[in-house]
Amino acid sequence: MTTAYIGLGSNLNNPAEHIFAALREIAQVDGCHLTAVSNTYLSRAVGPGDQPDYVNAVAQIDTTISPLDLLDALQAIEQQHGRVRDIRWGPRTLDLDLLLFGAESIDHPRLTVPHPRAFERDFVLRPLADIDATLGFPDGRRVVDCLTLAMDNDLRPLETSQQLWEKLQG
Repeated sequence: MTTAYIGLGSNLNNPAEHIFAALREIAQVDGCHLTAVSNTYLSRAVGPGDQPDYVNAVAQIDTTISPLDLLDALQAIEQQHGRVRDIRWGPRTLDLDLLLFGAESIDHPRLTVPHPRAFERDFVLRPLADIDATLGFPDGRRVVDCLTLAMDNDLRPLETSQQLWEKLQG
């Protein structure tokens, strides 16, 4: 069993609903067990043009499947939500990123773990810290230490992890 962390983001077509639905769908992936969710946050978009703000969160799972099989499952969920990959860092209905997979460092043509920009983005680091304030990256850096140096994306809390968890259980 490996503990993995998945970043969730959406800024199109009712983003909070895409995040909630994606959490439910991740929990239903064979070989995956959803064990924790972060608070959800509204954040300023990073990317080209004038985009709506994002809703962001992180999910913690325990999984028995490989990183690439998990990536395939996450990309299938994105597709079910109408994800279009035409503009890098453009607006999207759903973005699911495999942030951490146990203590592994993965450099594969389809997947880099830890996520290469996780260290610098508060909308990734703050939700990770919500789940586990002691969490570290494979290179030894701690999430909370990276958070003090991360760019400011004007994070605003939306829903607590407890509220989100209760909705998922209901």
